[in-house]
Amino acid sequence: MIDSPRTAAAVTVPGIDGSGPGHWQTLLDADPAFLRIQPASWSHPERDDWIAALDRAVAVADRPVLVAHSLGTLAVAHWAARPDLPPVAGALLVAIPDPAGPAFPATAGSFREPPLTPLPFPSIVVASTNDPYDPAGAAAGFAEAWGSRFLDLGDVGHINTDAGYGEWPLATTLIDSLRRA
Repeated sequence: MIDSPRTAAAVTVPGIDGSGPGHWQTLLDADPAFLRIQPASWSHPERDDWIAALDRAVAVADRPVLVAHSLGTLAVAHWAARPDLPPVAGALLVAIPDPAGPAFPATAGSFREPPLTPLPFPSIVVASTNDPYDPAGAAAGFAEAWGSRFLDLGDVGHINTDAGYGEWPLATTLIDSLRRA
């Protein structure tokens, strides 16, 4: 729950279990211009709850950039398919998991079948060729369907702490480019 309204330039939307200590999203959240969504549960995600958490965060932000990782990217896609959205500057969608893939968490079933329509704001999809949560490379298809710029980083895993992504200056560069778009 967001305790008091504040103006945020970016809203972070982590994946299942949240982004732990040292994760690039957690490091970005140390900046007071970043605001993390607060769903009821990170470990037992429910799409409608995460969408409501995203609504609450965006409501106290000033045309933010959405900064999503993993399951959070699918939450953004579901959120963006609704009418009458508040204005956002864009979305950075990192390490989209394949909802039809073998590693997709069973507890995240409500996130399956994300909309395949263009997002109503600029977006950048960042992917890896060896992401264990996207072994078939579904991220490229999502980028095309959503009208997103696609950036393939090569063999870098899930673009998280386990893959060596703590400090990640490229994320800041991409967020800034969306803010200027």
